[in-house]
Amino acid sequence: MSKTVLVVDDDPTQRRLIQAVLEREGFAVAHAENGDEAIKRLTAGGAADVILLDMVMPGISGMDTLKEMRARGYGQPVIVCTANGGIDTVVQAMQAGALDFFVKPLSPERIIVSIRNALSMGDLKGEVARLKKHASGRTTFDDLIGASPAMVMVKRLGERAAKSSIPILITGESGVGKEVIARAVHGSSERAGKPFVAVNCGAIPENLVESILFGHEKGSFTGAHEKHLGKFQEANGGTLFLDEVGELPLDIQVKLLRALQESEIDPIGAKRSIKVDVRIVSATNRDLSQAVSEGRFREDLFYRLNVFPVEAPALRERKEDIAALVEHFIRRFNVEEGKSVVGAAPETLACLSAFDWPGNVRQLENAVYRAIVLADAPYLQPYDFPAISGMAAPAPEPLAPGAAPPPHAPPPSAGEMMASMPAETPVRILDERGHLRTLEEIERDLIQHAIEIYAGHMSEVARRLGIGRSTLYRKVRESGLEGLVKGGEADEAAA
Repeated sequence: MSKTVLVVDDDPTQRRLIQAVLEREGFAVAHAENGDEAIKRLTAGGAADVILLDMVMPGISGMDTLKEMRARGYGQPVIVCTANGGIDTVVQAMQAGALDFFVKPLSPERIIVSIRNALSMGDLKGEVARLKKHASGRTTFDDLIGASPAMVMVKRLGERAAKSSIPILITGESGVGKEVIARAVHGSSERAGKPFVAVNCGAIPENLVESILFGHEKGSFTGAHEKHLGKFQEANGGTLFLDEVGELPLDIQVKLLRALQESEIDPIGAKRSIKVDVRIVSATNRDLSQAVSEGRFREDLFYRLNVFPVEAPALRERKEDIAALVEHFIRRFNVEEGKSVVGAAPETLACLSAFDWPGNVRQLENAVYRAIVLADAPYLQPYDFPAISGMAAPAPEPLAPGAAPPPHAPPPSAGEMMASMPAETPVRILDERGHLRTLEEIERDLIQHAIEIYAGHMSEVARRLGIGRSTLYRKVRESGLEGLVKGGEADEAAA
């Protein structure tokens, strides 16, 4: 999914040049001619992952636009640019919330590096916020990824159940995210911020299940060298999540039923019962009703747990959420692995959406993790998922005999990038028949190209071309290029 850069500049030539640089790197570009238009776009919900903001514009200035954006709560990273880069302007822009600062003319390499840094900073802030909510038990249903009908139903049911203390049973295949839903229930309830304790009942040795869940006293059995509280007491005041509850032994099911009915537990070796205030959210990937009919699960416990069932859909049933999930995992693993992958190419998303994902969201998460670790390009390609796409990464070009491979390809220079940019009037030496064009034609194209590259700043154009300003203005008039020169410089050129 391409990241969108909003370019706010009153100069159409400047916007066109920046667009060419950004689209070459795979970014989507949106335009705004002034600050008012930019704010209206953001208010209307227009996409903008990064904002390039000119400081000097008619109407509301770039500085005032930035302040208004922050006052309205828009937190997108903003990179400001101006032709006059005084230290006071830089300080004011940074104090107003800008992330970076450019002085025109803009270097293509500088633009790309700054935008990628801005995206990485956004990923880092988002991941820190997610981890804080996770650690404090304040994850809500707004943090669940997905807007498919199946996920909308899960969110709607979960939010209603969270407002009460009703027992919830989350069903679904392995890897669909049952614990994430349980955390959202906890974070959306009155117990948010209190302990959330998760227990995988299928991973506990049978002889330790009772001790781990209900605790034990010191000396109550061989090896009990100290008192152990147990998961129920750890979760006191909060939520206890019993994952794979169908794996519990029958004798433990009896004690669990009593804990649910009486709100008290009996630790091993304890002389009296202990009152606990715990909300139970359980989950299973098995058919508990069938387990009841086969005698492997107590019927009374089943009805006690299955008061409010929530079905977590398999990933193949909500493929429209795959793009959002991939973007979420890319942001997360960029931070964890120190990478700067921008997104996934459209053909990659098409390939991932066509796959059935038997391992569900967990399998997708691990596939994206592997792709991020191995990726070299800004966007994940189908060959980064060989087990899904069946495509192998392209082989590197063979080296000349005796040549040593470079550790990393050097980044292109500003000249190389500008030379490769699509231009409306490229400087061609040969005509369509392969003959040399006239010197006058080549010179006109070169001047037009230079004016566009340096955004109409004639002093810079003259310096780069190695001619005087008066000579440049004369050639502009002779070539009929006055329309490309901005403002007062155009009047001077016409004089």
